[in-house]
Amino acid sequence: MALDETRLVEKKGLPYSEFYSKFTVRKALFIFVCFIILIFLVPVAVSFGSVHLGINDVSHAIIARIFPFSGVKSSELASIIVWRLRLRWVTMAMVAGAGLAICGAVMQGALRNPMVSPFTVGVSSGATLGVSLAIILGISFVGGGRYLIVINAFIFSMLASLLIIGFGRLRGTTPESFILVGIALTYSYSAVTSFLQYFAEEGDLMAVVHWIFGSVMRASWEDIMLVSAIMLICLPFLMKYCWDLNAMALGGDEVAISLGVNPARVRIMSMILAALITASITSFTGIIGFVGLVAPHIARLVIGGDHRFLLPCSGVIGAIMVVAANVIGRSIMPPTVLPVGIVMSSIGGPFFLYLLLVKRRRYWE
Repeated sequence: MALDETRLVEKKGLPYSEFYSKFTVRKALFIFVCFIILIFLVPVAVSFGSVHLGINDVSHAIIARIFPFSGVKSSELASIIVWRLRLRWVTMAMVAGAGLAICGAVMQGALRNPMVSPFTVGVSSGATLGVSLAIILGISFVGGGRYLIVINAFIFSMLASLLIIGFGRLRGTTPESFILVGIALTYSYSAVTSFLQYFAEEGDLMAVVHWIFGSVMRASWEDIMLVSAIMLICLPFLMKYCWDLNAMALGGDEVAISLGVNPARVRIMSMILAALITASITSFTGIIGFVGLVAPHIARLVIGGDHRFLLPCSGVIGAIMVVAANVIGRSIMPPTVLPVGIVMSSIGGPFFLYLLLVKRRRYWE
C-alpha cells in the first residue's frame, strides 16, 4: 500500500509530510464516523423484533438503567425486552464482529494472504469437533453444566491453532506453511466431525447443527464480559505488532528482517493472540463466517494497509456487519429468528464476490 500512497503524493505534487498528515486525519475521521454509525445503530437494532419498540422507548430503557437518578422513566415491558434480551444480543454481536474482524486483519497481515480468515485456518473446525464430542459422545474436559460445550469448543479451537503453529514451525515459519497446515487440519477435523454426526442420534445431531449455524442469542452478560476481557487483554499486544506487520507487508520477510523485525516471532505471537480471541468468541456464538474475511477487505480498500488504522477500522466495520445481520435475522421472518451465522453467510458470499469483481488491485505489491 506504500506504493499507492507514493503515487498519490507524486500526482498531487504535495510534500510527503503534508500529504501524510492529511491522509492520517482522513483515516482517523473515517474510523470515527464508522464508530458513530455503530453507536446510532445500537438503539435501532434493539428496536427491531417480534415486539416492536420505538427508538425512544429503547433509549429511555437504557438511560433509566444506567443513570437511575436522571429522572428518565421506562415501562417495565420495554426494560425487560431491552435488558434481558435484545441489548444482550446486540452487544454480543458487536463484540463478536469486532473481535473476528480484527483477528482476520491480523492473520491476513501476518500470513500476507488476503484470503485468510479465522475460519480458513482450522479454528472453526476445531471448535466444531469439540462441540460434537461434547454433545454426541459426552466427552468433555469438564464434568458438565452450562459451560460443558463452551469449554470444549474453546479448548479444541486453541488446540487446532497450536497444532497449526507447531506444524507450521516444523516446515518453516513461512506464510505458506501455516496456510497449508491449516487446510490439512481443517479437512482432518471435518472428517472426524462428519463421522461422529453420521452415527449421532437425531436430537444430538440437531444440537450440533444448531450450534454450527452461529448465534449471538445464547450468550449471557457474564459471557460477554468474559469475551470482552480476553479481547481487552490481547488487543494492546496486537497493536504493538502493527509496525512489524507493516514492515512485513512492504516486501515480505526479507524486507522485514532488514528493518530489524523478526517475522517468525511476529507471525507466531500474532497468530496465537488472534486464535485466543477467535476461540473465546466462537465458544459462545458458534460459527460466524465471512466477517473475519470481508471486514478487513472493506477497511483496507478505504483506508489502506497501515495496521495501526486497519485493525480498529476492521473492528468497527465487523461490529456493524454482525449487528446488521442480527437485525435482519430477527426481523425477516418474525417471530422466527434466523441465526446470525446464516445471515452473514448469505450476505457475505455475494458481497465478497462483488469486492473481488470491482476491485482487482493487489493488496501487497
